[in-house]
Amino acid sequence: MKKKLVVLTGAGISAESGFKTFRDADGLWEGHNVMDVASPEGWHRNTALVLDFYNQRRRQLQEVKPNKGHIVLAELEKDFDVHIITQNVDNLHEQAGSSKVLHLHGELLKVRSTNPEASGEEYILDWKDDLLIGDVDDKGHQLRPHIVWFGEMVPALEEAVYITEQADYVAVIGTSLQVYPAASLMHYANPKAQVFYIDPRPASINNLQNPLEIIEMNATEGIPFLRERLLERLAKRSR
Repeated sequence: MKKKLVVLTGAGISAESGFKTFRDADGLWEGHNVMDVASPEGWHRNTALVLDFYNQRRRQLQEVKPNKGHIVLAELEKDFDVHIITQNVDNLHEQAGSSKVLHLHGELLKVRSTNPEASGEEYILDWKDDLLIGDVDDKGHQLRPHIVWFGEMVPALEEAVYITEQADYVAVIGTSLQVYPAASLMHYANPKAQVFYIDPRPASINNLQNPLEIIEMNATEGIPFLRERLLERLAKRSR
């Protein structure tokens, strides 16, 4: 049976493909206050602005490609049972060939109904084009981006906890161990699970009981290095 590798990824890995999914240092997101484009209040206040914001992100996503980090993670499925839990809303992991990807914050290439009587997973559609006012579900309710906004529940968190609990190895890439939800997930990992933390400027880590290896590299350099480290461990086990 293959050892289970759980990979927590954040904006850092997507940034190396040229896809920007995070706020700038000044608190703005592509020139917008994040609460104007990523909150239920912003949606109700200016639906057209929110739709335009995500339409631009969706167009940009279709112009970028997976980088070496994404590709190597997909290749690791040959030797490990790899589960990716990502905070990213792009589909670059899937494009690279990863087969088990859980999106904590939703997916840019999906939309869902705003019907208040529908459950969160009841009406979700694949969507590659612009989403406009007047695009509705089969009952006439406006469609919205399938994104988890500030102030909303994270429906996938329970599944993410379960996956993390099963891990033999955990890799944290492109996201800080101090940032929710990656930090909270680490509390559920088996204390014996080896943790690899890939970041060119790693943050200090507090209250982590697991064995830890810090790889001070960016994702495209650090993930191939991680592969070598994991394969070394696999070779030792087989002797």
